[in-house]
Amino acid sequence: MVQVGAALVSVLLDVRFGEPPTRVHPVVWMGQYLGLKERVLGVSSLPLPRLALGAAFALVGAGGCGILAWGLTRVLSPLPWPIELALTAALLKPLFSVSALLDAGKVVQGALEQPDLPEARRLLAWHLVSRDTADLSEHEVAGAAVSSLAENLTDSIVAPLFYFALFGLPGAAVYRFANTADAVLGYRTAELESFGKFAARADDVLNYVPARLTAVLLTLVFTLSGSDARTALQGMFRDQHLTPSPNGGVTMALAAAGLGIRLEKRGVYVLNAPGRAPTASDLGETRKLLRRTVALGLGVYAALWGLSRA
Repeated sequence: MVQVGAALVSVLLDVRFGEPPTRVHPVVWMGQYLGLKERVLGVSSLPLPRLALGAAFALVGAGGCGILAWGLTRVLSPLPWPIELALTAALLKPLFSVSALLDAGKVVQGALEQPDLPEARRLLAWHLVSRDTADLSEHEVAGAAVSSLAENLTDSIVAPLFYFALFGLPGAAVYRFANTADAVLGYRTAELESFGKFAARADDVLNYVPARLTAVLLTLVFTLSGSDARTALQGMFRDQHLTPSPNGGVTMALAAAGLGIRLEKRGVYVLNAPGRAPTASDLGETRKLLRRTVALGLGVYAALWGLSRA
């Protein structure tokens, strides 16, 4: 009861209160640890030592997060179940993000609808993407936002809750650290190419199953909403390998084909090439898809838990 109840309550907490303050946010603490990378990078400039140092750096951080979460679980387990449930939900909440992701898409959509392209570019870079947005067109801004929302449906929502279902708070905490480490270290620059390789590969491995689970949920949402789920799946199987990420392309290609839009990152990928150019309204549709997918996923989770207890 505690496991499924905590997941449901944590989503309610997210919807009602959003993110906790920065000073007590565990993902911010993870980022502060990862910010120590410069000190570790200074030990060696050679590829193999940097690969080993990066792996050790990531493993120490992930292990620390897992041990801390396990310790908290042990502290909570003797408490009466309503208190254990409430506190577990509160600890789980910062390890995933529904409201913040939806709000990020909303503010970019709003700027595009005004229309205020410079502001839309700024908000896109601030909330959703790490690429340079200074010369993106209106359609490119909308497409980049849709792509980010589709990819982060896995990274920010489904995957943490998936690992919570399997391994409790330690699973969600270790996943969240791994995903954050990839965001901080997983760049193909001269400095981080070797150092961040372990973090990037670990994130790929951990997201493999959740990305495909997310695709199943999205397909069901397309089906239940009367959209052409078959076309969406065809687009996914055709284009999912075109993106650098072996997992991000799954949900991005599915969303592109399901919405009938072309998603393009200059010089990197084109998904659903025959589709129309994305607009602000497609951001609204993508946000609806996210909400419905989360609701469906929680419903399936609760149903499976109930069957397992019957």
